[in-house]
Amino acid sequence: MTIEIKKDVQDITIEIVGRLDTTTAPSLEKAINEEVGECKNLILDLKGLEYISSAGLRVILGAQKKMQQVGTMKVKNVCELVMEVFEITGFCDVLTIE
Repeated sequence: MTIEIKKDVQDITIEIVGRLDTTTAPSLEKAINEEVGECKNLILDLKGLEYISSAGLRVILGAQKKMQQVGTMKVKNVCELVMEVFEITGFCDVLTIE
């Protein structure tokens, strides 16, 4: 998995490419915790995400909870396979997906 971070004043976009699973989830969690700080809007761009496990879902849910306290979080460019996981787990009801 690779993570690319783009900052713009109070907005942060994190692009995730590859597989978000037990092995890679801690890297994403660390990146989110380090970068969110003064951020008001977090955007997770998942256009390159091929797979997500429960560990990845936990990190995304944690980010959502953190951002609810200080701003907003959006998830963009979700592929069909990951969207299916979001639908089955009920994440579609919790996340703002564009």
